[in-house]
Amino acid sequence: MLPSLPTSAMYQLDIVLKRGNNLAIRDRGGTSDPYVKFKIAGKEVFRSKIIHKNLNPVWDERVCLIVDNLQEPLYFKVFDYDFGLQDDFMGSAYLYLDSLELQRPLDVRLDLQDPHCPDQDLGSLELAVTLFPRSTEDRENLRLSDMNRKSQLWRGIVSIRLIEGRNLIPMDQNGLSDPYVKFKLGPQKYKSKTIPKTLNPQWREQFDLHLYDEEGGILEITVWDKDIGRRDDFIGHCQLDLSKLSREKTHKLELELEEDKGTLVLLVTLTATVVVSISDLSVNLLDDPDERQQIIKRYSPLRSFLNLKDVGIVQVKILRAEGLMAADVTGKSDPFCIAELCNDRLQTHTVYKTLNPEWNKVFTFNVKDIHSVLEISVYDEDRDRSADFLGKVAVPLLNICNSEQKAYVLRNKELTGPTKGVIFLEADVIFNVKASLRTFVPPEQKYIEEESKFSKQMLQQNFNRVKRCVLFLINVGSYINSCFQWESPRRSLCAFLIFVVVVWNFEIYMVPLSLLLLLTWNYFLLASGKESHKGSQAMEDLLEDVDEEYDKDDKDSEKKGFLDKFYAVQDVIITVQNALDEVACFGERVKNTFNWSVPFLSWLAITVLCASATLIYFIPLRYIVLVWGINKFTKKLWDPYMIENNELLDFLSRVPSDVQLIQYKELKPETSLSPSKKRRNNPG
Repeated sequence: MLPSLPTSAMYQLDIVLKRGNNLAIRDRGGTSDPYVKFKIAGKEVFRSKIIHKNLNPVWDERVCLIVDNLQEPLYFKVFDYDFGLQDDFMGSAYLYLDSLELQRPLDVRLDLQDPHCPDQDLGSLELAVTLFPRSTEDRENLRLSDMNRKSQLWRGIVSIRLIEGRNLIPMDQNGLSDPYVKFKLGPQKYKSKTIPKTLNPQWREQFDLHLYDEEGGILEITVWDKDIGRRDDFIGHCQLDLSKLSREKTHKLELELEEDKGTLVLLVTLTATVVVSISDLSVNLLDDPDERQQIIKRYSPLRSFLNLKDVGIVQVKILRAEGLMAADVTGKSDPFCIAELCNDRLQTHTVYKTLNPEWNKVFTFNVKDIHSVLEISVYDEDRDRSADFLGKVAVPLLNICNSEQKAYVLRNKELTGPTKGVIFLEADVIFNVKASLRTFVPPEQKYIEEESKFSKQMLQQNFNRVKRCVLFLINVGSYINSCFQWESPRRSLCAFLIFVVVVWNFEIYMVPLSLLLLLTWNYFLLASGKESHKGSQAMEDLLEDVDEEYDKDDKDSEKKGFLDKFYAVQDVIITVQNALDEVACFGERVKNTFNWSVPFLSWLAITVLCASATLIYFIPLRYIVLVWGINKFTKKLWDPYMIENNELLDFLSRVPSDVQLIQYKELKPETSLSPSKKRRNNPG
C-alpha cells in the first residue's frame, strides 16, 4: 500500500489536456464547439481554447497549477461555445488529487456526466497528470511567470474589406437573392449588411478581427439569403487559411464558394500586434515615468502621421466595487468585471463570496477612435449557468480625467437607470491629432450587433423623439411667420432690417460663418450658465413618461400573447421603429453639435467651418465645385476597391444622441431618486 501524501502541503500539478472523445452534440449542424473549464474549490483556474465544429477535439494544452489542499478535487466542465448566447453544458468530471503519486506521470481518462441525466453518454476527456512537491517561494515565481505569459492577449489584427459577390445562386422566387455574409475567426463573428434583390452584391464595408494564434487561424465565411418572417436560406461557404498570407501586405482574394455557388472578393491585411494587455497594479506601464514619457513621445504631434490608425492608448485600472447586488442564495455574489472598448474585450478574475470585491487589475487598450465608449460590466459567476448581470457603466473616452480615481454608480443593462453598487476606476487616455482626422471616416462596427426586437415602449419613445424634432421645425416656422404678421412690431422690424442687410450683402462664405455664430452663441450661453442640460433633462423626463405610461400595456400584451400572431408583420414594425430612431438620432446629433455636448467635436466643427469660410472667401465657388466633381469622377479609377463614405455623416455619427447623453451621464453615488424612479427601481 502506497503511503498517503500530506494534504496541506504545497504542490505543483502539471496537466496536459490532450483530447476529447465522442462529446455531446449541442449545435444544429450535428457538432459542437467545445472548451473545458478547470475549477478547484469553486474557483476557475484554467479555461482551454475553443475547438470549433468537432466532437473529438484535440487541445494538447499544458497548464501548471499550484494546489495546497489535495482533499479538494479538480473539477472539469465542458461547454459548447455560442457567440452572444448562453454556452451549453456538455458534461463534467472530477479528478481526485489525493489518489495521485508524487513525480509519477499518469494518463487519465475521465468519463463526462450530467448530474441531471446520469445515464446519458457524454463522451470522455484524456489527460496526462503529474504531481510535484513545491515550496511557498516557488508559488510566487510561477504566478509571476504565468502573468507575464498572458500579458499579451492577442498578436495582431486582420483587416478585412468585403468588396463584392459575383454570380451568387438565386434563392427567391423572383430569381434573385438578398445576400449577406457572416465571418467567423475563433470566438469572433461579424455580419455584413444585407444587399436586396441581387446576385452580384456590392458591400464595400470594412472591419477588423483579432489574431489570437501566431499561425493565423482559419477564417470561416458563409453567405446567406435574408428572408422576412422565416429562417434565412444558406447560399454557400468557404474558408481562408490566414497562415498562408504574408504580414503587412494587402491581399486581393477571390474566394470561390463550394459547389460553384458564386465568388466573394475580399481585401485582407494582416498587421502587427497592438497595445492590448492585462496586468496587476504592480506591473503598470503608465506609472513608470520613463515608460509614460516614451508613450507620450510616441503620440507627439511630430509623429502623428507615421501610422494613421494608431490614434492613442487608454489604460483603465479596475480597482474595486462596493455594495453590489446579492445574486446568490447566501446573500453574496462571485463578481468579475468585463471591460469593452468597441470590439476589444478583457476580463478580470472572479472574487468569490463578497459584495465588496477588489480586483486591482490594469487593462490597456489601443484606441482606434477617440469617440469610443469604454464599457465596464460587472457579473456574478455561476457554476452551471450563464453569469448574472450586476451592473454596468459607460464612460466616453473624451470624458476621462487622467489619473483621477472616481466612483461610478452602476446602471442597468440599458444604462437608463441606476442599480445597486458603485465601482472605482482610474483611467488615462493619451492620443494625438490623428483623432480629429479619424472623426471623418466611418466608425468601427461591432462584430455582431444585438438583434432588434419590437417594443411598444421603444416604438413610442422613438416616435416622440421624432415628434420633438418636427415640433422644433414647426416652432421655428411659426416664429418666422409671426415676424411676417407683425405680432411683435419691435421683433418684426429687427427681422426686416436683418433680412435686407443679409440679402443685399450675402456671399456664399457667410454660410459657414453663420454656423460659427450659432456655435459661439451657444458657447457663451453655456459659459454664463443660462443654458444647462435642459434638452437632456427633457429627454430624461420623456423616457420616464413613456416608461410609466406603457409599462402596464406591455405586461398586458405579454399575457395575451398578442405579438406571437404577427411574426411577419413584426419585421416591418421593427424597420419602422429603427427608421424613427435613425431620424431622431440625426436631428438630435445636429442639435448637440451646436449645444457643445461634446466640446472636442464642437471645437473641431469650428476649425472646419473657419477653414471652409476662408477657402470660399478666397477661391471662387466654381473652382471648388470643379475640384470636388473631378475627385468624385476619378476616385474609382485610382482606387477601384475604396469604400465610399460621407465625411459629414461620419462626423455626426460621433455626436451622441439625447438617449446616449443620458446613458453616458455620470451619476453621483448619493443620487436622490424622484418618487417615480423609486417606484420603478423598487417595485416591492
